[in-house]
Amino acid sequence: MTIAGAVATGPDLLRLVAVPVFALVAYRDIETRRVSSTVWIPLALLGAVLLCWDARLAWAAGGNAWTFEFLIPTAISLGLVVPIAYLFWWVGGFGGADAKALLVLAVLFPTFPEYALGSRTLPLAGATDIGTFSFTILTNAVLVGVALPVALAVRNAAAGRVAPVMFVGWPISWARIPETHGRLLSTPTGLSRGGLDLDALRMYLRWRGLSLADVRNVPARYRNPDTLPAEPNPPTDGAVTADAPRSDGGEIESAAADETPAAESEPESQPADYDDPWGADAFLADIDGSAYGTTPETLREGLEVLAEEETVWISPGTPFLVPVFAGLVIALVYGDLLLGTLF
Repeated sequence: MTIAGAVATGPDLLRLVAVPVFALVAYRDIETRRVSSTVWIPLALLGAVLLCWDARLAWAAGGNAWTFEFLIPTAISLGLVVPIAYLFWWVGGFGGADAKALLVLAVLFPTFPEYALGSRTLPLAGATDIGTFSFTILTNAVLVGVALPVALAVRNAAAGRVAPVMFVGWPISWARIPETHGRLLSTPTGLSRGGLDLDALRMYLRWRGLSLADVRNVPARYRNPDTLPAEPNPPTDGAVTADAPRSDGGEIESAAADETPAAESEPESQPADYDDPWGADAFLADIDGSAYGTTPETLREGLEVLAEEETVWISPGTPFLVPVFAGLVIALVYGDLLLGTLF
């Protein structure tokens, strides 16, 4: 609803606060893959207050303003978008921050806002038949999310990088792995979309007190589970920004100081047959919680690749908060991309 002669209603103007906040969390999600839950609380409270304010304005206007412009879109926003966000989080389709963002948007943008700019009114395409703005943001975000793999494939093809995973990743130097979020696509047998999570890799290295360069310098040593530290470091949550743990040499306690450990003498092409290569089982058994669903076999395969390869394929796993932010901006300026495309 708009007020004659006004740019927008008070609630709609205050809703624009969400734009810079979502821009910030999208940027932070790209850089750190970490978004504090506290960022959503003020937006949710603001949304609840504005919802009550809108209800008062719609009730005062009466007629269609109360039923078709407020009550029905709000019911759909809270009764459809909220369950969708929860369901996709529950099945693993969304991360926790993604689901919370959609929950906040369902409360903050249940109805279509209107902004008068001179002779034009935003969104340019106007309201949809159901009039639920949060649903429009969600469909826009999904369309943007679908377009990203296509853009990635075009980028890889232009660079001559043609591979089965060209829609989801690209090759980088092993030296960038410690500062990169995503998932390793390279495995000892080729390329796979189910490779090692790089946050889990950082957890493992910090737990052992090693750097990836340490592992590459003497991989035969660190395949030997006897080199596991007696007092492991806290693994952290795998974030790039976490403090570096204390260094641990990974010495084999049973080996004499003047003897060369057996692991060092193994040829690189013929790794020793240990019960727990790299100490992967010991790591996952020791940490408190799950390393992002990593299995011992996935961890071992990832370490084998990173110990030898100069360039590996990774999937950046673009956070869904980026398409959500793009979907919000598109919805505010244009409206519903899906309906605009189809009709």
